[in-house]
Order: sequence, then structure tokens, then C-alpha cells
Amino acid sequence: MGYRGPVVGSARAEAFRYEGTSWSDGELTCRYSLDGRVFAERIMFEGGPAEAGPALTEALRLVYLVAGISYYKAGAPGVIDLGDTAVTDAEREFLRLYYVKGLGEFAYKAGLLTELQSLRIVGPSRAGAPTPVRSVGPPTGGALGRGEIRPLVPFGGGVDSIVVVEQTRRVHRDSALFVASRAGARFEAIETAAAVTGLPIRRADREIDPQILRSKELGFLNGHIPVTGIVSAMALAAAVIDGRSPVIMSNEWSASSDTLEADGIPVNHQWSKSMEFEAAFRGVLAESLPGVEYYSALRPYSELWVARRFAELEDYHPVFRSCNRAFHLDPARRWDRWCGECDKCCFIDLILAPFLDAERLERIFDGHEPLRRPELEPVFLSLLGDPTYTKPFECVGDVRESRVATVLAAGRADRAGDPLVQRLADIVRGQGPLLSAAELLDPLSDSFVPAASVPAASVPAASQ
Repeated sequence: MGYRGPVVGSARAEAFRYEGTSWSDGELTCRYSLDGRVFAERIMFEGGPAEAGPALTEALRLVYLVAGISYYKAGAPGVIDLGDTAVTDAEREFLRLYYVKGLGEFAYKAGLLTELQSLRIVGPSRAGAPTPVRSVGPPTGGALGRGEIRPLVPFGGGVDSIVVVEQTRRVHRDSALFVASRAGARFEAIETAAAVTGLPIRRADREIDPQILRSKELGFLNGHIPVTGIVSAMALAAAVIDGRSPVIMSNEWSASSDTLEADGIPVNHQWSKSMEFEAAFRGVLAESLPGVEYYSALRPYSELWVARRFAELEDYHPVFRSCNRAFHLDPARRWDRWCGECDKCCFIDLILAPFLDAERLERIFDGHEPLRRPELEPVFLSLLGDPTYTKPFECVGDVRESRVATVLAAGRADRAGDPLVQRLADIVRGQGPLLSAAELLDPLSDSFVPAASVPAASVPAASQ
């Protein structure tokens, strides 16, 4: 129902440093230090070669650079020392943006938002990649043929990535999924939906230094990190290993919407899914890894547009799950069904309600459909921009999308007697003019999707 305000945490550290990497037989080890305390993270890439060639070396270097944020935030000092890792001017600018904007929510909650704006990054510079790689070869070692496209789609089992997978596979038969997991932690919510696709899966398992998992005990600062940035870099490395391009993300238009503004500083829970991140990351890739393309296929489109298309993909309705409780790190606390009450459950229900009948949504939510539960009205009001509540720090859509979805749902015959839906619609109508449904179902922004690549319209629209 919204975050209630910042709370100052532990003291800030003095120094954070990048200490180097190593690669062996598909395993990347990244080392960092915070006030002398050393951290080591391991990332295991399925099918990774014994030695890394030029393209993979560059991709792994990007993973190392972005993964450091998990350890920096434990103390959030004012300076980041890159150690012996030389970066280009574009990479240094990207890294500063990534830390400052990507840690906006964390800094806001820790009472450090203003201080984070003065973050400095020091360390050696380089002119460009030592050996820029203009083409990425498949596992056999040859080069991709002219015009050959072998997409890799990072997959999380939610409506966005499901729609992208289905529109991609219609155009490119040699498509594959990328699944990033914590080491030894496969999530049923991802695996069951991935099985429906029938596509091959390329995997990488991330083993975070166990000290970070003891943050409270060790007195570390803790909070949200821009994990999509880390997954993006891991997917690029997996793409190089498997000779694939492009890496196609599933980040829609509303991911660029700020969650809130504090002291004149915008804070976006989804910043690493935003257009700003995508553009900056592509700028870095153009210098160091031009052989692999990266873009979001959903960038021009609203969550309403995505929901409309997902409604047609009935094979996924019994298995998809976007409830955050399905992804709890502790298996004993992990849900095997929708909880039906969290911010994410409420948003998914709301955005699908214009396109799926109430009976079907009741089945999807295992008899716990949020829109049938009047006690959840405060959660929905937070999604609708009610000034009493703060928009949730969750991957939920823009307030304007939620308002239109509410009115559309209320207009369905099967919702005529639904008291919560009708009450919410009355509230929305009293908030002033709405965007039209037609506006939200048309492209809303520019994107980096190549004209000759995956046409978003390749997924049939749901009937109205």
C-alpha cells in the first residue's frame, strides 16, 4: 500500500573498490572490497568455454562492472574506486548513472538520496575495447550468416516476457530463453511457464557472497538494487557463449514512469527497465560489444497493450505467476500459488480484468482474485494514484494505465455486480479526464526495435 517514508540506516562506509575477476570453465568470479572487507561473487554460465575469447571477455567485464552494485550498497560510500579496471568515458558516465539512478529507491529509504547525487567514480581510463568484436559466432566457432537472427529472451514467467517470447518465436524459429537464477534455486513459477514455450533454455546461476545475505547481522545497509541491469549483462554474456543476437528484453513503456519524487529527485523502482537505462546501456555496448544487439520489444507499449495480447495466450493462463511470494529466496516461505493480496497480484488482476472474464481470473488466482476482495481497496487505491497512498515500490504500471483498466473492467457485463470494481471506477471517474483506451493500445513512444526485426503486432490482439 505504499512506502511510508525514509528511515536512516547504518553508517556509510569509507571506501568501495573493484578488486578483479577470474574465469575458468564457465565460471566467473568477481571480487570487491568495502572498507577492507572482501566479497566474492560467482556466476556459473551453462555451456561456458574453458577460456574466454575477446567478445566473451568484454561481456564478462560488463557483468563485473554492474554486479558490483550489490556490494557497494552495503556501505554506500561517496567514492567508487575501479581499481585496475580501466573504463571508457561512456562506461564511466553509464556507471555513475546506473549507481545513482538504479539505487534511487535504496537511497530514498536509507535517507541517502541527496548524498548519493554527489557519487564519484575514480580509476583508470581506456580509449575503447582492446579488440572490438564485430560479429558473434555460434558455438561451432563460425560467424553468424548475413541476416541470421538467433534471439535470446530473458524470461521471468510473467505476462511481459511471455508476450515477447510468443511474438519472437513467430518470426525467428531459432529463439531461446535466458533464465538467471540464484545458485541452486530454480523457481517453479519460471520453470512451468518456460516449459510451455518448448524453447531451449540458456542458464546462468548467480551465487552472491553469503556475507550480503547476513546484512542485518553484519550492520550493512540493505535495500533494492537494479537487478534487471545485472540480468541484462548476464544475458549478453550468455548470448556470446551461445552465438546469439539480439538479446530481447520485455520492458514496456510504463517502466520509465517514476515511482515518486523526493527533494526534487525522481525515484523509479523500475529504473533498470526504463528507456533511460536501455539507451545508456546500448551506448556502452556500441563501444565494447557491437556484435550483440540489445533492446526491449515492448518499449513503445503500455501494460494494457501487453495484457490484451496475453489474454489470447490461453496455454499460459494456468501456469504463469507474477506474485512476488513465488520468488522468495527461502524455499520454505515460497508460495506455490498466487497470494492474491500483494501489490503485484492486485496490479496483474486489474490490468487483465478488461480482457478476461471474472470467472477465469478467479481460477487463475486459485479462488483468491484480488478484485473480489473489498478489504484490498487500499492496495488498489495506491495503484490508482490516490493521494492518501504512495505508489508501490513494485514492478507495476503507470497510474494512468491502472485508471483506464479500472473503468474498462467496470464496463464489462460480468463485473456489473462487483462492488469493489464499481466503487474503484467511480473514484477514478472523479479524478478527472482519462487517457483513452485507444491511446494506451497504440504505440506510446519510440524504441530501439529494428524495423526488420520482431514486429510487436505479430501477436494476435484479443477480441474486444
